[in-house]
Amino acid sequence: MKIIIPLAEGFEEIEAVTSIDLLRRGEIEVTTVALAGNEVKGAHGIVIKADQKISAIQAADYDGIVLPGGMPGSVNLRDNKIVINLVSQLFRQNKLVAAICAAPIVLEKAGILRGKQATSYPNFDQEMPSCDYREERVVLDQNIITGRGPGVAMEFSLAIVQYLSGEEKAGQLKKALLV
Repeated sequence: MKIIIPLAEGFEEIEAVTSIDLLRRGEIEVTTVALAGNEVKGAHGIVIKADQKISAIQAADYDGIVLPGGMPGSVNLRDNKIVINLVSQLFRQNKLVAAICAAPIVLEKAGILRGKQATSYPNFDQEMPSCDYREERVVLDQNIITGRGPGVAMEFSLAIVQYLSGEEKAGQLKKALLV
C-alpha cells in the first residue's frame, strides 16, 4: 500500500505527523509531498522536510491520499489544482481519500462529498454543503474517511490503517500503542 500525504504551509502538525507515523508503523508506504519547495512549515512553526514535490506524483502509483488539516494549510490544499486533481482521480479509482479537521473542504471543492457522510472541525460544515454532515469523531463512507480534528488524529489514523490493512493490523497497532 502506498499513500500520499501532501503538506501545505500551515498544516496541523499533530494530524500530519500522527498520520505519517501510524501508517508507517502499519507497514504502509507514505510519501510526503510539498506543494512548493522541500521544507514546509506547519501552523505552529514546526518544519518538515517532504519526501518529494507534488508535481512529481502520479495518482496511478498510489492507493490513496491523506490530507492533514490546519489553517491556512487546508485552504492552501483546497486552492491547489494538483491536489484537487489527485483527490478527484483517486476517488474515481475507488482509492482511499481521507481528510481531517478543516481539510474536508478540499473534498468538497473536488466534488466528491455529494451525498456522502463526512465530518470536519466544528463550523467547517458550512463549507461542505453537499455532504450528509456528521459530528462523529471519525466517519467512514465507502472510500472516504474524515475526522474532526487534532484530538482524534490517532483514531483517524488507525481507521486508515484498518481500511487499508485490515482489523488485525489496526488491532496490533492499538495494542502496541496502548490505545
